[in-house]
Amino acid sequence: MEPIDKVETYLEYCKYRKELDSKTLKAYRIDLRQFYDFVCCENPNKEKIEEYITELHKKYKQKSVKRKIASIKAFYNYLEDEEIIIENPFRKVKVKFKENIILPRIIPREEIEKLLNCMYGCLDENDISVYKYRLRDIAVVEVFFATGARVYEISNIRSDCINLNSGLIRIMGKGGKERYIQIGEPDILELLKKYYTENEKAIKECGYFFINQRGGRFTEQSIRNMMKKYTKLAGIDSNITPHMFRHSFATYLIEEGVDVSCLQQILGHSSIKTTQIYIHVAAEKQAEILRTRHPRNKMKIGNAA
Repeated sequence: MEPIDKVETYLEYCKYRKELDSKTLKAYRIDLRQFYDFVCCENPNKEKIEEYITELHKKYKQKSVKRKIASIKAFYNYLEDEEIIIENPFRKVKVKFKENIILPRIIPREEIEKLLNCMYGCLDENDISVYKYRLRDIAVVEVFFATGARVYEISNIRSDCINLNSGLIRIMGKGGKERYIQIGEPDILELLKKYYTENEKAIKECGYFFINQRGGRFTEQSIRNMMKKYTKLAGIDSNITPHMFRHSFATYLIEEGVDVSCLQQILGHSSIKTTQIYIHVAAEKQAEILRTRHPRNKMKIGNAA
């Protein structure tokens, strides 16, 4: 079987048997094509694979290298399991990474407050031409902060996936995995009801809950542009992105004492290791609290020296 045939067979397996999404399949295809373009043979040996891994380290950041190696490793495991190859050369290749913890960027609480106050300040019921779209903009940002959902998850919420009475939202996450998130704040629920009432006809025709001015889905890029516009309007110098709301949501819940395994379910992480990154972020806040608010700071204690 030619390399290209092996790859196509594997991608079909990933699509129909493992039910992976189109973005993951696209990444696998690119990673495997790059691999075979480099090795230039059907069955590369351990040395050739090692050479390719070295080349990856020269060209890409650690996170990308790790992902690309994982793609190839999974591919070889499949070939071995299906007995397409007799010996898996990857079993002889030892890949170890020194994990560099990159703390996610969060939005300071005062900036979230400033942004939302600016957005609510732009609401004017008398300005009929833009009122319903400004309602949508606020609703989108409120849902980001209320749920910690990803930008494509918010953009793709179907109109029948949100219960405006109970506040329960069905989210379609990575790999088509479903999860439910509860909107717990009555004011946000009222806002969503107002937005729906103003846009009901277009929402029903479109099928998506958040719609643009042409009656189509409010896309991920449109959401990013909208957030950038209001950030500038609010006089906030930092660049606020939708994903920073997800980081902020998670970090602030950890600071409030929410259990990490519970947060894992809310965020839709398949591994708790992904969620645990927010403990490190919250630890910085804890250090600040202990530095500034510890009762010993107010005690009159002489130096031990």
